Amino acid sequence: MPANIRKIIVQVDETCLEMGRTISPPTRRALAMAVIENPFAGKYVENLDALIAIGEELGALLGQRCVEALGIEPGQAQSYGKAAIVGEAGELEHAAAILHPKLGAPLRIAVEKGAALVPSSKKRGGLGTAIDVPLGHKDAAFVRSHFDAMEARVSDAPRANEIVVAVVVTDSGRPLPRVGGLQVHEIQGQDGLR
Repeated sequence: MPANIRKIIVQVDETCLEMGRTISPPTRRALAMAVIENPFAGKYVENLDALIAIGEELGALLGQRCVEALGIEPGQAQSYGKAAIVGEAGELEHAAAILHPKLGAPLRIAVEKGAALVPSSKKRGGLGTAIDVPLGHKDAAFVRSHFDAMEARVSDAPRANEIVVAVVVTDSGRPLPRVGGLQVHEIQGQDGLR
């Protein structure tokens, strides 16, 4: 069953100035969200395979939309994250079914490689509920300069029978990082950690 998508929202956050310092090139984060119908709203269903398939579909769609919004080649993506907000007639397990089993593989294709786990968050909420999409470097989880988050919110979603699914992709880490740790040029990208 393909996702029944009510709307897609894409936005880019570009930081050009931080603490009076010019950021050149600017740090950029792209957020792509899909507001979808929850096929299991209002009822308990043991088999969540339909939502797992929707997660796979949205991983590709939203990952590609983020890369396109940034105007970069997939290999230039640096960090990623995912999140979902379930409307009140759904359950957190519906978000888990979308986010965890299969969303990551097509997202990794969209950003080329992606050896590290995709950070995630989920919650239940109503119209306009915000969620922070956690971020980490796509190939090396120990790169502290890429520990970040981007807020996702849709003013008219999720309705009770909807789920908001969000993916964020960046072309850089935080502006002015200086807390040490593994540096981007030191990444080996073999184990998803270093």
